[in-house]
Amino acid sequence: MFYGHKITVIIPALNEEEALPKVIDDIPKDIVDEIIVVDNGSLDNTISVAEKCGAKVVIEKKRGYGAACLKGLASLKNTDIVVILDADYSDYPGQIERLLAPIVKKDADFVIGSRIFGKRQRDALLPAAYWGNKLTTFLIWLLFRFKFSDMGPFRAIRYDCLKRLEMEDKNWGWNVEMQVKALKAKLRIKEVGVDYRKRIGKSKISGTLSGVIKAGLKIIYSVFKYSIGSKGESFGCKKLKAEYAEI
Repeated sequence: MFYGHKITVIIPALNEEEALPKVIDDIPKDIVDEIIVVDNGSLDNTISVAEKCGAKVVIEKKRGYGAACLKGLASLKNTDIVVILDADYSDYPGQIERLLAPIVKKDADFVIGSRIFGKRQRDALLPAAYWGNKLTTFLIWLLFRFKFSDMGPFRAIRYDCLKRLEMEDKNWGWNVEMQVKALKAKLRIKEVGVDYRKRIGKSKISGTLSGVIKAGLKIIYSVFKYSIGSKGESFGCKKLKAEYAEI
């Protein structure tokens, strides 16, 4: 519990047996009540490692970052604040209080850990990710006149507010969907600086040119998709080609 609030951490994971023990070990156990690792089809020992580290493990066989997050949310029964954290040890789990404090103080409903405001190891944020963030946040500013600095994956949100957003994206549009829908729902949004380091292992996106292109197309598509309406295909926008929706 953190000042009377139950805290749940959701960690989507795909072949992260090396990094995951470090991530879980660094999570402050005096603050966090529940750790859920969502295995997204790992071929290594991610599941057994997570269980040995004391995490609850749920399985999502359909590949996709958003699909894993949704599976983790579906497994929740009772919590107050949800924290989403990457499994590659690029974030600093010990800085979780930075994200939680504005929420428990009732200054925010949704807090994003900004890698731009924090300290970054050299080359931790690769050029594709850095400039992709720049473009995405600029597009959101054009549409909403709200300036995000980052689309960082380390984030915390009140569970009741998260349910209101009716999240649905199954892959790399997840973070964009959350931020755009939070703006449309008029949630109180805050960014706090978090530190960032080189991940352990190879990036699922920026590790390949095709991954960068596919993720970039999906993220741009998602900015406009979730900006136009309130829910999925009922937005009233012309449906783009299925391959972009499913990237």
